[in-house]
Amino acid sequence: MVVLFIFKFYNEMAVLEQFTSKEAMALEEKYGAQNYHPLPVVLAKGEGVYVWDVEGKKYYDFLSAYSAVNQGHCHPHIINALKEQAEKLTLTSRAFYNDMLGKYERFVTEFFGFDKVLPMNTGAEAVETAMKLARKWGYEKKGVHANQAKIIVCQNNFHGRTISIISASNDPVATENFGPFTPGIHSIRYNDINALQESLQDKNVAAFMVEPIQGEAGVYVPDEDYLKQAHALCKQHNVLFVADEVQTGIARTGKLLAVDHSDVRPDILILGKAISGGVLPVSAVLANNDIMEVIRPGNHGSTFGGNPLACAVAMAALEVVRDEDLAEKAGHLGAIFRREMQHIADKSGLVRLVRGKGLLNAIVINDTEDSSTAWDICVALKENGLLAKPTHGNIIRFAPPLVMTEDQLLECLSIIEKTLADFEG
Repeated sequence: MVVLFIFKFYNEMAVLEQFTSKEAMALEEKYGAQNYHPLPVVLAKGEGVYVWDVEGKKYYDFLSAYSAVNQGHCHPHIINALKEQAEKLTLTSRAFYNDMLGKYERFVTEFFGFDKVLPMNTGAEAVETAMKLARKWGYEKKGVHANQAKIIVCQNNFHGRTISIISASNDPVATENFGPFTPGIHSIRYNDINALQESLQDKNVAAFMVEPIQGEAGVYVPDEDYLKQAHALCKQHNVLFVADEVQTGIARTGKLLAVDHSDVRPDILILGKAISGGVLPVSAVLANNDIMEVIRPGNHGSTFGGNPLACAVAMAALEVVRDEDLAEKAGHLGAIFRREMQHIADKSGLVRLVRGKGLLNAIVINDTEDSSTAWDICVALKENGLLAKPTHGNIIRFAPPLVMTEDQLLECLSIIEKTLADFEG
């Protein structure tokens, strides 16, 4: 009787844990803050370029967790590093040394060619860290008067959702009822070198922070010479050039860093997302000694920043990028995607524009920003086995894992073509 009772109990528990998609979405609706509007799909498993929903349907992932999963879902090399380290030591805080942090710091600084790294967790934290670092450098190295330092950013940026970053946002959804805002952060037009030149006349400017490609804004790729000219202007005016490569870095655009396309070396480099292969929140701010030395004990920190588990995972994730030539692969596949997508667009009345670099691409739907067309197309793509997400109303971003094969990419293009044709027909 006891055995039968135990068997029945565990059987019932297993049934209770087998949620349907509808039940899982209802739980989030009831118990979670409604700060996202997800596509109606509930994922339970991922491997490589594929994800599966709770009912077992397989999809191509064409978002890669906003480019956090460049190495593919659950890459075995990264997962093995996670498991091995998790069984030894996960967290010490920075109150003590640990045997992984120094190894990681040497690895990541040599990997990207900087003297020092300040390890953090999320992309938003890394952006805040870079802003603090730039301000302190402005006061202690440039000689900006106390509390007068300014940081220039670009309109339509997506550096995060902290109060400081939305203080320079022109997105009303991001700013409404969140004031008062942080002073000293000013927005200029993206891809407008004259606007930057004008703003740099102010001697209180400590840094210019820019996304080499604006991903969340709709994969806006600037003019070919914009970043190089911007970097030169910053040098001319003794202003730090800060590259936010949280989304564009780690091989996504066909180079290790997106600034590499312009032969630009930033003064401060911000990384996140794929630096851990999507396994843990890991971010990093890199700079040379003359900048990083302004940070001293007590100035900045994070309990989890530089934890042993994150260090092991990040090293493994970067090894995958290097050993599997993911930057070169992204460049090759991206060229195929834009070429074939342009052929599809030429036959479709729905697609107005194709743009991107590497495997960070977007199509602009021939409709207004306040329409639901792009969303409806993404729902139709989901039904056909491919997951993508609209941004800014009428733009669909396509960013699959970089481990995708050419045959898989061509299959995905067929899905996109069929979906658009059915949608029009």
